[in-house]
Amino acid sequence: MEFARDEKVETLSYTEDYNTKEIKKEPDDSAVAPSVGGETNCTEAQLVSDTFSFDLKLMDNKLYPIQEQLQFLLREADELQNLIVYSEDRAQNESFALLVPKFLRMCQPYFNYLESTARNTSPGRTPLPQYIRTRLLEFCEQLCSRLEELIITYASYGYLTLTETDPMCVSHLYIGQCQVDNIKLSIFRYCQPTPFLASTSKGLYKRMRWNVERKIGTEAVREEEKNDNRTEVKQEMEGEQEAKGVGGTESNSTEYYFLCYEDIHLVEGEALREQTDRRPGQEAVLRMWSVGKWVQIYPDPDTEDINDWVLCAIPQGQYKPLVYLGEEEPLSCVATDRLLGVLLSQAGESTTHPIT
Repeated sequence: MEFARDEKVETLSYTEDYNTKEIKKEPDDSAVAPSVGGETNCTEAQLVSDTFSFDLKLMDNKLYPIQEQLQFLLREADELQNLIVYSEDRAQNESFALLVPKFLRMCQPYFNYLESTARNTSPGRTPLPQYIRTRLLEFCEQLCSRLEELIITYASYGYLTLTETDPMCVSHLYIGQCQVDNIKLSIFRYCQPTPFLASTSKGLYKRMRWNVERKIGTEAVREEEKNDNRTEVKQEMEGEQEAKGVGGTESNSTEYYFLCYEDIHLVEGEALREQTDRRPGQEAVLRMWSVGKWVQIYPDPDTEDINDWVLCAIPQGQYKPLVYLGEEEPLSCVATDRLLGVLLSQAGESTTHPIT
């Protein structure tokens, strides 16, 4: 299968400015005011309702081309899935293994645009209206969910592997990058719950990963200017470099955060409170979701002995929960919001209470 529209999609510019100045209300007086000589019986609530509807229409006009691009990518995903499901030559067509990774790369600029437009903040930038921000993140959720389904389908036919121990695996996908204040976030979603440590399984499973870089002072300003000027394709490449732990000295300062769940085995008393519908003899298990941080244990991050790094095949670490999210798996955008809340809170605390 050839991607006839590859070049068209990969060169699309997602840099159109959806500044709120462009969607400010320009009401048509005839739409909200009575005719000359008519009775003024329009209530304040009606005026507010009419104005709100008018604003939503303007916002929808701005969102239309973005939604059209989403529909195009979803159709491409459908075509790829139909290709593998209905192909009569699956066993001999090795090129199938290359189709999905190529398509994932094609989707990355769109993810970058959605996340950065919805979340990016800077001192001179006017925040987006909540309605537009919500819709952009909904588009991101839709595409992410569809790509997960596509990857799992190809893996079920043996053309992809989701196992992290395989260097060629497609265990996760890149779903965008954003910068909030001095925090730069690259966001990844695992196609299915994956053991937190690839070498061992201790009942802790990861669903998302965030690569976090913190910019300080004028460095944050320069980073914001660079984000405004560079192309989304360059952002995609940098995000992938972060995922692989390459890309210069900045990668050394990257912190890793995860969305994970753990099945907690309850004692009898807790089981009676938490699971009243449990059958007799059935083990009581409570699944708890949390956002936490990778804390490296070995090699010691502060060690100056390079031999520790050279001789270490796989770094060892542990998961440190920062905030618990309950028993239900959160949406990707909600989990990212919670992580940002934690990071911004930590930044505020360190500013208010400097370490001496």
